[in-house]
Amino acid sequence: MTDDTDTRSGTGHGTDTGTGTATGTGTGAEGRSRGKGWGIAIAACVGLWLVQNGSEDLTPPVPTAAEAFAAGPHQHTDAAADPLPPSAPVRVRIPEIDVDAPVMRLGLAPDGSLEVPPAGNPNIAGWYKDGTPPGAKGTAIVAGHVDNSEGPAVFYALGALKKGHRIEVTRRDGTTAVFTIDAIEVYENGEFPDRKVYGPADRAELRVITCGGEFDEKTGYQGNVVAYAHLIGAR
Repeated sequence: MTDDTDTRSGTGHGTDTGTGTATGTGTGAEGRSRGKGWGIAIAACVGLWLVQNGSEDLTPPVPTAAEAFAAGPHQHTDAAADPLPPSAPVRVRIPEIDVDAPVMRLGLAPDGSLEVPPAGNPNIAGWYKDGTPPGAKGTAIVAGHVDNSEGPAVFYALGALKKGHRIEVTRRDGTTAVFTIDAIEVYENGEFPDRKVYGPADRAELRVITCGGEFDEKTGYQGNVVAYAHLIGAR
C-alpha cells in the first residue's frame, strides 16, 4: 500500500477495538455535534491470535505507571510547535517500536462507532477522516489493530512507548508532523475517559489508540491503550 492510501474501511469488524464514545460541541475529533453523541473508538477486542495460541505470554506490553499523566511530565518535554494547516495523514512512523505504516481514512459505522482498518492487513493504521488531521489545531485520532489471527499488528507494542518518544506523521501536503509523547495510559472497558481522550485542544495534539490491558480468552482484551502526544515541529 502506498503513502497516499485513502481506502475506506468496511463494516467495523475487527480483532481489536475500543469502547469510548465522545460527546461535545467542538469540531473535528474533539466533539462533533450529534444528538446522542458520536462514537469514535473501536468495538470488540477479541484478540484472535492470543485465543488461537492460548498463551498469556504473547500479550502485548502494558504501559507502566511511570508513563501515566499522574506520574508527572517527562523531564525533557518539548515545547509545543504552532499548528500546521490541515492536511490528511498518509503514513505514521514510531521508530522506537518499528512502526512504519500507511494510514487509511475511517468513517463512522451505522451504530456511530469508528470503522476500523481491515483485520487482514496487520500493518495499517486508520485516521478519523471527519476529525482533526494530525498536525492541525485540535485533537487528532489515529487507531489500529493490536493483533489479528496471524499475529501482532501495527500497534502491538504501543504500550512499550515512553514519555518523550517520537511519533511522525507524513501528510498529504508533503510535510511530516513530529509529535512527542506526553503519556501512555491503559483504561479498562467501561472506564474509557471520553472527554480526556477526545476533548478539544488549543494546540496540535494526537491520540494513538489500540486494545490492551488484561486479556481474557473468552472475552478478549479488557481495555485500551492510549498514547497522548503533542506537536513539536515539522519538516
